[in-house]
Amino acid sequence: MAQTEKTRKKPSKRIMPIVLIVILIGGIIFGIREYIYYQHYDVTDDAQVDGDISPVTARVGGYVQEIRFRDNQYVHQGDTLVVLDDRDYRIKLEQAEAALASAEAQVGVSRSHVGTAQANVPPAQANVEALQARLWKVNQDYIRYQNLLEGHAITQAQFDEIKAEKEATEAQLEAAKTQVAAVAKQVGANREQVSASQSDIASRQAAIDFARLQLSYTVITAPVSGIVSKRNIQIGQLVQPGQNMFAVVNDSSIYVTANFKETQLQEMKPGQPVEIDVDAYPDHKFSGTVESFSGATGAKFSLLPPDNATGNFVKVVQRMPVRIKFDSLSGEWLKKLRPGLSVNVKVKVK
Repeated sequence: MAQTEKTRKKPSKRIMPIVLIVILIGGIIFGIREYIYYQHYDVTDDAQVDGDISPVTARVGGYVQEIRFRDNQYVHQGDTLVVLDDRDYRIKLEQAEAALASAEAQVGVSRSHVGTAQANVPPAQANVEALQARLWKVNQDYIRYQNLLEGHAITQAQFDEIKAEKEATEAQLEAAKTQVAAVAKQVGANREQVSASQSDIASRQAAIDFARLQLSYTVITAPVSGIVSKRNIQIGQLVQPGQNMFAVVNDSSIYVTANFKETQLQEMKPGQPVEIDVDAYPDHKFSGTVESFSGATGAKFSLLPPDNATGNFVKVVQRMPVRIKFDSLSGEWLKKLRPGLSVNVKVKVK
């Protein structure tokens, strides 16, 4: 009986060292494989799916009249999503159009004044020419009468009469010349009024264009194709200019932002292949390419960046955001991959 127990213990003592040796060899092999693997790859799990998110804000104020989408609905670029009450803006457009019509009518009146003033120029010039001819005749009579007076052929009263007529004609001629200058000046003033009225038309047209632009802002359309999310408006709500109403996640700009340690960047460069594992879809393997590096570490873009000049310096390994683009994503995966999903990335650096 004792002999049987001893024979049973001997094999068990031999098996334990063999098991330990196998485990040790397996550990060594695994360690060597991991060492070799990490010599060729840089790996991080501090990464996520990212994408362009377009916030949509109100450009004019007004009450929300219609909401033509549901939360998380897929929309196409240019689709009408929100309609604001536009009655105030339509009235402003009508006022601007009425002001333009009034300015155009004023231009017509000013042009008619120019025509009237120009019509007065020829009669005024003709009157000057008539008075010049009359003055020439009166001067001739004045010379004759002066000679007759010296020869005592006429009386002094007759000479004074022709002299008075001469002076009156000279005064009328000066007045006629002044009238011609006044009429010409009036023509110039009316033309300037036409130019001013035409400038007013340009200003009124600009006011109409602005009113139409403001009116167009009451219809809010999708800036890009994607999924509408984060809606914070309701029917009947008064929105103000600049108020954020919702956001559209662009489905054509999906990429990965991976935050690598600064010690992993020595061999990394754009164009290197990347293996991407998305936690939400563990059964599917994605491939990508290193596209670009951020201009600064993530800490520098934080709300309160660290300041190492305060005297409380503790060295911390910084992380650099690296943008990785997907290789040939199908439309199905473009809709499935959403910004914020966690991923693991492996960059082949050698």
